[in-house]
Amino acid sequence: MTTVLLTGFEPFAGDATNPSGDAVRRVAREWDGPENLVTAVLPVEFDGARRNLLQLIAAHEPDVVVATGLAGGRTGVTIERVAINLMDARIPDNAGDQPVDVPSSPGGPAAHFATLPVKAITAAITGAGIPATVSHSAGTFVCNHVMFTALDVDGSRLRRAGFVHVPYATEDAPAGQPSLPLADIMSALRIALRTALDTEVDASYAAGTIA
Repeated sequence: MTTVLLTGFEPFAGDATNPSGDAVRRVAREWDGPENLVTAVLPVEFDGARRNLLQLIAAHEPDVVVATGLAGGRTGVTIERVAINLMDARIPDNAGDQPVDVPSSPGGPAAHFATLPVKAITAAITGAGIPATVSHSAGTFVCNHVMFTALDVDGSRLRRAGFVHVPYATEDAPAGQPSLPLADIMSALRIALRTALDTEVDASYAAGTIA
């Protein structure tokens, strides 16, 4: 049976909730297959997130990995195309670690491209009426580190893997921050999974932003 790994993150930076983790839990509750769905909420810790992700991949050998995280300030869902080999944290993670100018994988490549059908996923989400864009920057915090790890661990390149950033959920967004209803965020993740599973060749059209 095809196995899919979907991850989100716990709250960080003083937020009471994290919509990525909340949406992943909802997807898990409502998943009706037919694929086997494995979900996890990762710690917002460079070492802890990497360790947990590697354990999940080793234990379940997923065919598809979709990691998700919060990008506060973004107006819609952003599907990441590139992970860079760099940890450069502007704030400490939840374990108090703040790496600066440190590679995610010493001796590894400068970057990895997502192996998900990034543009097809973006088009499918926007087609459902949910704002979404292709992003060329996953940042340099734990989200990027997890995306790089998911792609770096699989030298065969047979596994499909990538990262989806989500905005704040309307239900819990700080005042003045752009947001989407949590139900829309959850729907976007379901669409991303379904498209990743059902699309053999990615769409080709001009798209992408670094913000």
